[in-house]
Parts: sequence; C-alpha cells; structure tokens
Amino acid sequence: MNTTPPSWMKTTLRLAAIYNVLWGTWVVLFPNMFFNYFKLSPPVYPGIWQAVGMIVACYGLAYWIASYAPTKHWGIVLVGFLGKVFGPIGFVQQWMAGTLPLVFGLHNITNDLIWIIPFGLILYYSYKRGEMVLG
Repeated sequence: MNTTPPSWMKTTLRLAAIYNVLWGTWVVLFPNMFFNYFKLSPPVYPGIWQAVGMIVACYGLAYWIASYAPTKHWGIVLVGFLGKVFGPIGFVQQWMAGTLPLVFGLHNITNDLIWIIPFGLILYYSYKRGEMVLG
C-alpha cells in the first residue's frame, strides 16, 4: 500500500503558505491599502489590522511545514480549516449587523473560501488513513 499522500496536498499547502505570507506581509506593511482601494474608512487602530496580517503570515509558515507531511501535520491543517470556515461566518455576521460593508468580504474569497474544500479533503484523507490521533 502506498503511504505517500497525493502530491496535490503538498502543492495546495505550499500555495496556501505562499499566499498567506504574501497577504500577511502586505497587510503589515500597507495596512490602509485595502481600505483605500475600496474607498472604505481606514481602521481607527491599524495595528489591529496589522496584527491580523502577522497572524495570517504565521499561518503561511505553518502551512509550509505541514506540506512536508500533510497527514502527519493534520492539526495544522485543522486549525487552518477552522479559520477558513469561521472567518467568512464572522464576516457575514458583521455584514448583517451593519458593521462591515459587503465589499469587505471580498478578501474572504481568496483568504478562506478557495481553501476550504482542499483543506477539508486533506483532513478527510488523514482521518481515513487513521492518522488523526492526539498524542
């Protein structure tokens, strides 16, 4: 039996890593650019938005590490998956409450939505292989 995970998993995690590091770095270095481009009011405390960028960039580093053994590092994939599910849910909640404009949700497409299915498939594959164990 082949124990090597499909190569698309490594590729997916590396693409997610690169994207997250680039996006996070962009937000840290240019915290108002997204807001200016979409003619939104910039954040009152840009440091909070920059902290989001730093966290996203750190996720990128974790995804790169996970890419070496996606099923072994299923926990990293799980944390990323949860963020990619809860991020858009949080946005919709804030949009419906009227605290964020709809255009703000555009970043959920590239930050979250496109990764949900591949991350979910990696988790499912890890589960089927019996690798989702704690400890």
